[in-house]
Amino acid sequence: MARSRRNGPSGFGPGDGEVGARVEELRRLIAYHNERYFLEDSPEISDRDYDALVRELQGLEEQHPELITAESPTARVGGPISRLFEPVRHEVPMMSLDNAFTEAELEAWAARVHRLLPDLSIDEAEMCCEPKVDGVAMSLLYAEGELVQAATRGDGVTGENVTANVATIGSVPHRLRAAVGRAPRRLEVRGEVYLPVAEFERMNERQLDLGERTFANPRNAAAGSLRQKDPAVTAKRPLAFWAYQIGGVDTQAKRWFPERQSATLELLGEAGFPVSPDIEVVVGLSQVMARSRELEARRHDLGYEVDGVVVKLDDFALHRRLGSTSRAPRWAIAFKFAPEERTTRLLSIDVSIGRTGRATPFAALEPVFVGGSTVSMATLHNEDQVRLKDVRPGDLVTVRKAGDVIPEVLGPVLQAGAGPAERGDPWSFPKVCPSCGMPLVRLPGESDTYCTNIDCPAQRVQRLAHFGSRSALDIEGLGEQRVVQLVSAGLVSDPADLYLLKVDDLATLEGFAEISAGNLRRAIDDSRTRPLHRLLVALGIRHLGPTGARAVARAVGSLEVLREASAETLAAVPGVGPTIAEGVVEFFANPANEDVVTRLVEAGVATTEPGATPAAPGSPPGEQVEGGPPQSLAGKSVVITGTVPGYTREQAEEAVVSRGGKSPGSVSKRTFAVVLGESPGESKLTKAEQLGVPIVEATRFEELLTTGELPP
Repeated sequence: MARSRRNGPSGFGPGDGEVGARVEELRRLIAYHNERYFLEDSPEISDRDYDALVRELQGLEEQHPELITAESPTARVGGPISRLFEPVRHEVPMMSLDNAFTEAELEAWAARVHRLLPDLSIDEAEMCCEPKVDGVAMSLLYAEGELVQAATRGDGVTGENVTANVATIGSVPHRLRAAVGRAPRRLEVRGEVYLPVAEFERMNERQLDLGERTFANPRNAAAGSLRQKDPAVTAKRPLAFWAYQIGGVDTQAKRWFPERQSATLELLGEAGFPVSPDIEVVVGLSQVMARSRELEARRHDLGYEVDGVVVKLDDFALHRRLGSTSRAPRWAIAFKFAPEERTTRLLSIDVSIGRTGRATPFAALEPVFVGGSTVSMATLHNEDQVRLKDVRPGDLVTVRKAGDVIPEVLGPVLQAGAGPAERGDPWSFPKVCPSCGMPLVRLPGESDTYCTNIDCPAQRVQRLAHFGSRSALDIEGLGEQRVVQLVSAGLVSDPADLYLLKVDDLATLEGFAEISAGNLRRAIDDSRTRPLHRLLVALGIRHLGPTGARAVARAVGSLEVLREASAETLAAVPGVGPTIAEGVVEFFANPANEDVVTRLVEAGVATTEPGATPAAPGSPPGEQVEGGPPQSLAGKSVVITGTVPGYTREQAEEAVVSRGGKSPGSVSKRTFAVVLGESPGESKLTKAEQLGVPIVEATRFEELLTTGELPP
């Protein structure tokens, strides 16, 4: 929540009455947001803003200990308990963790540990660095090796019985593996239930398609999935689980009492529990910081949402000596990453026009630093999403930005009890295009609104910028600002005009010199050599993305054949189907599009697909003809991760596809092999290991292509 700053750095005057009032206000706000977060799975503020409230309260209580009460949020763990589920009292309380937001705060934690244990050298201490998964803490209870109970953390003492729902999660073992020997009479394992990022994105895509409100983040989607009264609903949600701790064990077997955290994780893995492969034991605080920086840089490659690193002293003997406070262990701390969600002011809601004429609402924001950069604009998707989120100009809103993903407004931050009278009027979609003034039309059955004027200046700019984008013809230096210059100067109106540009024409524009003009001219010339599938992407054919374009190009072999192909022929191409096929045929049936394509051909743009295997007359599309590469990988799915020597990423995928295979971007049970190159994505490698998918070293890639068999 927003809060004012008055009379000094703490925001308060010297009177104890004012401090006491602020303490009560903070406790009320924290309780309210706990309910929104833990019970309703619909937070109104970001984690960082919530942490700021808690830290402010902690600071005031430290300065005024007479105001501390046993019911204060600073003395409690977790949040309130839902009444939808049977309460479960934890045999051993599930504690929280103290947080460090800067390296200085991490150093302060290490200094506290050293003060308590003067004989411990922090520089020589082994510490376990575990990615802090942003999910739902879970306690799993096993009796004689069988799963008998699953409970949320709740308030740390009492959780919710969600056994039936957790039992539907495929990665949660129902029985301990025999490899660990005789099972304990009772064993409690703790970990995190989470939603993989790829699955979260697919869920939100479905929500958008249905015109329903999207999930705020993977954590809330996971929590909402767990709190379904019908386990069949939970079973449809692709939840997963990481184990990280033994909460308690009833046995005399020594192996169930390891002396280190790292040994505990190994034991859990042997027992059948999934353990994050990104956990690493390091020595000394400097290595902790280095590992944390590394994980923060790779956070979007992990495949699951993380918001920090949990740092634990590896030696359990040190745990016993350090003990805990009333809410957190002294031997561990959560080192939080820079926030990817922040709160800021929504200044206005405007509309941008894309290359297809789609009108997309976006938020103009008070600049806020989030996700590693300053954000002043964020997407709102479409008219329905603005209505469902009910954001209005003037609202405080939560903004999320994850890595290179386009920033998104998640929803408003409302004062408790705030109603329509306290806010501005609801935003309504404009009736005319902000660029050309022509009517905006929402097609029946669709969630998107369009400007149907094909001569709209905004559409023209976006079509040209897309034509030269990296996934299309990759014309370096042809960004949106350059396109605006070229269009405004009357030098370019469609993609074919680009190939008529002269260096002298470019040099007259502001910001261009002879060298930069020559560079752009050469980049345009170089784009003539791109393969057919890149040209098809560049043309912006509706429904035809990179994967479909590659399939079409490989099936027809040339633009000449494609322009004459029927929808039925194209629909028979594997991976295409009737929707894409009709979009392609409709594109070439448009005289204006045909004119541009003809002029592109005259300009010397490549119109063939190297290595294509077009169908022979009378045979199904995609069948090999004489002279094409052997179809050694026909029907097989090969995933490339990392860099394969001698190939670009696209060339390696093309090599697979040209031999009849598929090269998707993710690993599944149907994957034939994963080719492991330099600097691979850890999430793909981990998924392959979990599913037992064969891994082929990049040095054996040629052998795989030639034989279609797994190298020995």
